[in-house]
Amino acid sequence: MPTHGSLTKAGKVRSQTPKLEKQKKISPNPRVRNKKTFYKRYSLNRKSGQNWDTSTKR
Repeated sequence: MPTHGSLTKAGKVRSQTPKLEKQKKISPNPRVRNKKTFYKRYSLNRKSGQNWDTSTKR
């Protein structure tokens, strides 16, 4: 079974990229998060989920 490219070059790009330190992720405080979801759902009349935009009908 033929391969796409030689296996001797495997992992070349990954080994060349510089190693970065992990960034600390800070999640918003629950009160702020709930306020943001309230604004989206009731003020902007958006539905929850991925397909929230009901203005474009397909």
